[in-house]
Amino acid sequence: MERENAAGIYINRELSWLKFNERVLEEAEDAKLPLLERLKFVSIFGSNLDEFFMVRVGSLYDQSVFHPNVEENKCHMTAGEQMHAVFETVPALLKRKDAAFRAIMASLDKEGITKVDFDHISAPDEAFYKSYFIDEIFPLLSPQIVDKHHPFPFLRNNEVYIGVHMRTKSDQLKLGLVPVGAQFERVHLLNTERGVRLALIEDMIYHFADSVFTKYTIASKIMLRVTRNADLEAEEALYDEDIDWRDMMQDLLKTRRRLAAVRLQVNKPLSGDLCAYLTEKLQITKRQIFLEESPFDVSFAFMLANRYAKQYPHLVNDTLTPVYPVNIDHHIPIMQQALTRDLLLSFPYHSIRPFVRLLEEAAADETVASIKISLYRVAKNSQILSALLKAAENGKQVLAVLELRARFDEQNNIDWSKQLEQAGCTVIYGLDEYKVHSKLLLITRRVDAKITYVTQIGTGNYNEKTAELYTDLSVVTTDHRIGIEALNVFNNLALGQTVEYSELLLVAPNCFSQRLIDLINREITYAKSGEEAFMMLKCNAVTDKEIIDKLIEASQAGVKIKMLVRGICCFRPGVPGYTDNITVKSIVGRFLEHSRIYVFGTPGRRKIYISSADLMTRNTQRRIEVAMPVLDGECIKTIMAMLQILDADNVKARIMLPDGSYDRYAGAGDAPRTDAQRYFFEMFANEAPIPNLNPAQKRGFWHALKAWFKRR
Repeated sequence: MERENAAGIYINRELSWLKFNERVLEEAEDAKLPLLERLKFVSIFGSNLDEFFMVRVGSLYDQSVFHPNVEENKCHMTAGEQMHAVFETVPALLKRKDAAFRAIMASLDKEGITKVDFDHISAPDEAFYKSYFIDEIFPLLSPQIVDKHHPFPFLRNNEVYIGVHMRTKSDQLKLGLVPVGAQFERVHLLNTERGVRLALIEDMIYHFADSVFTKYTIASKIMLRVTRNADLEAEEALYDEDIDWRDMMQDLLKTRRRLAAVRLQVNKPLSGDLCAYLTEKLQITKRQIFLEESPFDVSFAFMLANRYAKQYPHLVNDTLTPVYPVNIDHHIPIMQQALTRDLLLSFPYHSIRPFVRLLEEAAADETVASIKISLYRVAKNSQILSALLKAAENGKQVLAVLELRARFDEQNNIDWSKQLEQAGCTVIYGLDEYKVHSKLLLITRRVDAKITYVTQIGTGNYNEKTAELYTDLSVVTTDHRIGIEALNVFNNLALGQTVEYSELLLVAPNCFSQRLIDLINREITYAKSGEEAFMMLKCNAVTDKEIIDKLIEASQAGVKIKMLVRGICCFRPGVPGYTDNITVKSIVGRFLEHSRIYVFGTPGRRKIYISSADLMTRNTQRRIEVAMPVLDGECIKTIMAMLQILDADNVKARIMLPDGSYDRYAGAGDAPRTDAQRYFFEMFANEAPIPNLNPAQKRGFWHALKAWFKRR
């Protein structure tokens, strides 16, 4: 692709991510959703933005310092230009976040859940909260004075501070700071005859700050929160070959807390003097100061939803309970059932219990010699890891490839690594230059002196918590060829190597990207010969320029390409002459769309892969990723039917337009409203087979679906 076309086709990664988070914010603005669910989306929007600044803007900050003139490879923007674009885009989103929060809280007030507004509080209520503040909050505060004898302190990452500008008796200004740390319960709840009153502790401290600094006259107050660069690259500490990897990661976690500031959030505009003072002390620019009138952290939304779901059922989503798959027998061992057919699990519609049961069976089965598994993010109280511990106790060889660089889950993984080692498991921490992101399990059995394999490959983590929140696929197979290739992956990891060749599995970094390109080239060849050519790609993000350029080439050749991309998409579909054969849709809904599915070809020559990898350079070139071909006919039918239902979603789907913006996807005018995620839950709950749609069947399916909804 010639550079002059880049601005018309490519989209900067960071700006595309902000578009994704805007779609999250749209859910908070959606009046059709229950109020506490909308409040959750305000929280998700904010926590997403926190991580974006810590990781992505933090990385750009480092690049701007060490490589200021280096341009990214799509829109040719330097790190400084990208930061400028981010800082220009974010304020408008924050205004929408503030407006959404105000609207939600106003509606909750009518329902009986009231956030205390300390600026407009009655005298009796103020007396009540002042008494609570003096008795319960004040003794735990650690106020600080900042002057020539007391230097400006280190402000901890994402911790709220109350800043107080005070006048001394000699009319000099001093700055006081009160950290609002984790020593407090964030929210004070009070049940009254009128309903529930919710008071945020930072609001309470802010209001009663004059009770903290009693010897001074308060001139002004500010609430502030600093976000720091948390994008530590562990490779910089790997020059010492004998370094202990786990100890090194613990040192890096300590270092992370003291990195450069990349954002300052404030609750009201700063005066000129205070703005100059804070920018100097934090070494930031005015552009990095962001005004937010709503709370910086809205994570209390989840607590409210959990606590008041029964009292206010109309304020939360109805319960959707994962089901045990109808095609897996409770009474027959999972491994025995896998001998007859491949088993497909679809989370969160299916319970993760069958997978846990598979590991528990393996831990107790005398024919099982070893269990090998790659772990990225695991639950704190993991039944999956408990089964591995039991297997080791029972004398099985257990190899756990535990990635300590799973961002923000490092400490949890460190803790589990110690337990696994103590139980006798072999724990390795991946490769120096590559994160191990694959979701791969291999159970090796010795039956009648013959070695057999049970292999599981998934699109999501081995995590019971996220299995209820993320949509993912998991396939269990006893195909010997796949077992052999999975063994090759683990053997290479144990030797500190990458896989150089695989026939069935796609294994990054060496046997993934080029294999995908070969599959795309195959469709290009069919299209150029006048035959129908087709691809459907579902993933979280598309940033790999080599793959993007190949998709553009395929579109120009006439290949029809459907893409379901939840998050970042670094090119524009529908651009005449370039991407006019590509459609891109994004589904942002109740559950996080997380499965990666790659479909190449028309029926009869179709190849389907499920994978742990997104189409991002970091996945294709900097990680150990695995994609598995789906070979079982019933699994293929189910996955294709699910993809077509996802493609038909006209409730939670947005379609990407040629200018890079997103519109709610309305679909065909006579089509019923189809929320794919809810549809799957109801289908599985009714133990009904998922229909296998093809273009000829779609019209009949819509009529049947419409009638089905009416019957409900």
